[in-house]
Amino acid sequence: MPHADSLILILVGGFVLAFIFGMLANRLKLSPLVGYLIAGIAVGPHTAGFVADPELAPQLAEIGVILLMFGVGLHFSPKDLMQVRKVAVPGAVVQIASAIGLGWLLGRFVLGMTDVEALLMGFALSVASTVVLMRALEERRQNKGEIGRIAVGWLIVEDLVIVLALVMLPMIILPPGQEVAAGALALNVGWTLLKVAAFVAFMLIVGGRALPWLLVRIAHTKSRELFTLGVLAIALGIAWIAYQLFHSFALGAFLAGLVLNGTPLGHNAAERSLPLRDAFAVLFFVSVGMLFDPMILIERPWAVLGVLGIVIVGKTLAALAITTAFKLDRKTSLTVGASLAQIGEFSFILAALGVSLGAMQQGTHDLILAAALLSISLHPFVFKLIDRMGAAPDPQRIARAEAAEASVASGPKVTDLV
Repeated sequence: MPHADSLILILVGGFVLAFIFGMLANRLKLSPLVGYLIAGIAVGPHTAGFVADPELAPQLAEIGVILLMFGVGLHFSPKDLMQVRKVAVPGAVVQIASAIGLGWLLGRFVLGMTDVEALLMGFALSVASTVVLMRALEERRQNKGEIGRIAVGWLIVEDLVIVLALVMLPMIILPPGQEVAAGALALNVGWTLLKVAAFVAFMLIVGGRALPWLLVRIAHTKSRELFTLGVLAIALGIAWIAYQLFHSFALGAFLAGLVLNGTPLGHNAAERSLPLRDAFAVLFFVSVGMLFDPMILIERPWAVLGVLGIVIVGKTLAALAITTAFKLDRKTSLTVGASLAQIGEFSFILAALGVSLGAMQQGTHDLILAAALLSISLHPFVFKLIDRMGAAPDPQRIARAEAAEASVASGPKVTDLV
């Protein structure tokens, strides 16, 4: 393949096949993400036919990660999280710990992994997909009420844990043969946490004043293109700064979105960046599919069922246990548990990091991808099951929540300035 047209070919192949398979998945009442992953498998090295550039795809995927995290920050509401913190924080911690424990037991004693690899696998299986959860709640019209706030707040806590883990894991997991004294490691970790805290404080205090001022100045140019470009420049620029400091694009992108979310033009920033975020999110899932070897479904079916059981059964039971302990009603407990019974983008990112650090084998990476593909595919059926158990949405309650949401006044819009 000539190098000059690699980018064009991967964009054309990725978007066209993602559209075709995404439409097929939609017709089958599955999440379009399933179609995007299958599109990646189709252009990957493990299947016959056209093979996309394996070096260029991860870079496009990295942009997808940045824009996905930017979107998470744009939709992060500290106020909403504080309202459900008594359930969301312990719930997320218990569910992550449960998945890590189950993953370690399965990996260490059944699949013969090392302790580190088994723990990493469990960690990757613990995090639900923001994209899948939000779309599922929107389809059920439950994203605005109490159930939506609890599920989203729960997921935000998980996301925060993962963002911090992406910064810390490269220091904790050392290359084979390399050893560091416990004191030096503790000092290094402590120094990094201090730098992260300083960077977060700087972004919230200084960025919280500078970025809104900058957005207003851009909006006064009355140019939609410059406003959109300014939003993307902020997201990519701060992500790059965080990468230089902590080797993590995700942290900077999340903070950029978080700061812009609190500005009067935050809604418009989210609206203007949405098309590009959607496009690169598609490429992210396509690139993940390229790494997946579908033969693992035939060669290791029991291992695939094991990790899938942790995602759908183990995580759901942990969620039900914590929501029941906090005396939430049956419908809320079942819906929150079902919402989190899948894994997605952060699982892929953690698995890729584990492989790059030499702590995870490619076969384990494929197990995680298989669990993601199957759990996303089965997610609608999980909801159908809980609906039969009494968790079906209440139309009147949804209508009241939507009416309350509509009564809230919106902030100034970019169209008022452009």
